[in-house]
Amino acid sequence: MSAAPGQGAFEGGRYGEAYFRPEQAGEGERIDFGALAYDDISLARLRALGAGPGWHCLDVGAGTGTVSRRLLGEAGVESVLAVDRDVRFLGERPVPGLDLLEADITAPGSLSGRYDLVHARFVLMHLAEHESLITSLAGLVAPGGVLVLSDAVDLTSDVTPATPYTAAMRAMWQGLRSTIGTDVSWVPSYPRLLRGAGLEPVAAEIHVPPLQPDSPISRFWADTWERSRPAMLATGLVDEAGIDAAIRYLVSDECAALSAGMLTAWGWKPGERTTGP
Repeated sequence: MSAAPGQGAFEGGRYGEAYFRPEQAGEGERIDFGALAYDDISLARLRALGAGPGWHCLDVGAGTGTVSRRLLGEAGVESVLAVDRDVRFLGERPVPGLDLLEADITAPGSLSGRYDLVHARFVLMHLAEHESLITSLAGLVAPGGVLVLSDAVDLTSDVTPATPYTAAMRAMWQGLRSTIGTDVSWVPSYPRLLRGAGLEPVAAEIHVPPLQPDSPISRFWADTWERSRPAMLATGLVDEAGIDAAIRYLVSDECAALSAGMLTAWGWKPGERTTGP
């Protein structure tokens, strides 16, 4: 779940600098909480799309490498190139067939080759250049291959009941957008953007993990709020007590809220696959 950086001139720098630094204690564990919440859904979708023996895969913004390793171990793909701006977590658990590339995907020419599967999860939402990057990633898909993109969708709205949770989520999205450029408002446009990149057919789905006390997704959000607390406070939408109340709310039986969803969209490169088992 670690993202490559964007080039926008945001006051907090880029993802992984002002916030969510990989060298910060516990950052790998925070990423893994998100993986525990979403990996089963991601793997089920990738396997349903055909990922399996003979496939060569590119996993962009691979984080701690959970998806990459499961593609190899469970789907049985031939190889995975796992890319991240910082590969320290990826290098901790090497497996056969997993290659690592430390790269900034916003840099021209940082990625090359052709892959049966190109996958990026919780990456483009942090990048101002998301539309041009979708085109670039589509260009890495081999004929007959598939591009699969997953990012967050905010399910709070003006009519969502006011709770400590909704206040914290709104402050988080606004604070991260102002400081490091994270923006999920465009994510529902994925199907159109994939079509615009020359892929067809396209489709999409949304998964919303349940918010339950001590669940991985609840622990992920609590940790994310702690790490982005200064950005949240700067919005004026919450104060210290409000963030603390939201964290307590997550682990209480009073919690009655929707987590941010994960929208997954995919599109196929026209042509026939030339690789196989």
